[in-house]
Amino acid sequence: MPFGPLSLPARLYLLSWDTTRLKITGASQLHYLVRAGALTELAQRGLLVDDEGVVRPADPDARAGDTVLDGLLELIGESAPRKWKSWVGSRARVTLDAVREQLVAEGHLGVDRKRVLGVFPSVDHTLERPAVVDALRDDARCVLVGTAPVEDVPARDAALVALAVAGEVRTLASAKEYRAHKARAEALTARSGAAAPALRKVIQELRTALVVTTTTVVAGGAATGG
Repeated sequence: MPFGPLSLPARLYLLSWDTTRLKITGASQLHYLVRAGALTELAQRGLLVDDEGVVRPADPDARAGDTVLDGLLELIGESAPRKWKSWVGSRARVTLDAVREQLVAEGHLGVDRKRVLGVFPSVDHTLERPAVVDALRDDARCVLVGTAPVEDVPARDAALVALAVAGEVRTLASAKEYRAHKARAEALTARSGAAAPALRKVIQELRTALVVTTTTVVAGGAATGG
């Protein structure tokens, strides 16, 4: 996928945009998806390691060179030890806000500032480059529904699709398509952590945590009529 400078959490956020209606989808669980993407990329880069199930920076002084990823590295380094599952949800909106700020700065998003009832400040984000999102979605769909061997898919691209499936990103595929390609999604999850057995375990755990969190949020919304 030709999206070099875009981090995994940024690509997951953009993938959640419906370019036909120019609206974000899955907003209630988007922060969990983005956080899982950031944790996955940091683990793939070797900047986060698994210490008997606990997340730890590999090197307290190491940096990713990306404001979103470095912000999460700093947060993890300064916080009490937590397991991977806990970090998917803990203060996840901090990472989502950082991704939005980064995409605004890079011109992918616009900002529409207004006041609710003429008093309360509100910010809406607009998609400025829908063609980029369309290309990202088309490439991701090829990874999910295509026939290319999973072992030929770059680990970063495999992670994007595996997490999008776990988060049930509806702009990528329908629920029926996700069910039809469940086995391939599992293979892509394994491919995401191809560098080492420990990494495969971490990414599987992150994907499972995202599935559980997303299912809980969606079920809660249905029960309350939200």
